[in-house]
Amino acid sequence: MTHLPLTPGPGDALVLVDVQNDFLPGGSLAVKGGDQVVPPLNRCIELFSQRKLPIFATRDWHPADHCSFVAQGGPWPPHCVAGTHGAEFAPDLHLPPHLPIVKIGKGHDPAKDSYSGFEGTDLDRHLNLLGVRRLFVGGLAADYCVLNTVLDGLKLGYQVVVLSDAIRAVDVNPGDGDRALGEMAGRGAVLAESGTVS
Repeated sequence: MTHLPLTPGPGDALVLVDVQNDFLPGGSLAVKGGDQVVPPLNRCIELFSQRKLPIFATRDWHPADHCSFVAQGGPWPPHCVAGTHGAEFAPDLHLPPHLPIVKIGKGHDPAKDSYSGFEGTDLDRHLNLLGVRRLFVGGLAADYCVLNTVLDGLKLGYQVVVLSDAIRAVDVNPGDGDRALGEMAGRGAVLAESGTVS
């Protein structure tokens, strides 16, 4: 994990992964400590906003009969159904209304699960249009949607900084979150706490 200062500038973007009500405590697919990602992400949002750097927010946006739900034979309880309170962004997340923030919905095909913010979305096109080469990534959950978004970003040629204090894991199997961090680092992502971003 790097402790060197990281200074966002031209060519950088902040990517917030699935910081939605259903993944917070009390939600239908709550991630333990999921609400704890919000304060460090808000610090990064403020920094990127001040510097007029792009901010993207991905979100699960499922139909009610999505294949990942238990009733359809999937592993998860119903969550982030499009248009519901559970699919809304966390109310304490300070998304800047005055900036052109791009909200990317994924998982809208009922027959296909999409853990990555790049899968079935136009995130890569938006990033390329803005000349983005480095991504700062945080959100939920570390061992699923964050992991897959980071790995796809690396495959697409982006440098990726994972905000290690701004992610939390589902940990279906104990240690999944730690293994995800190891895999992201092993594939070339930089792990850094949000406090080193300034």
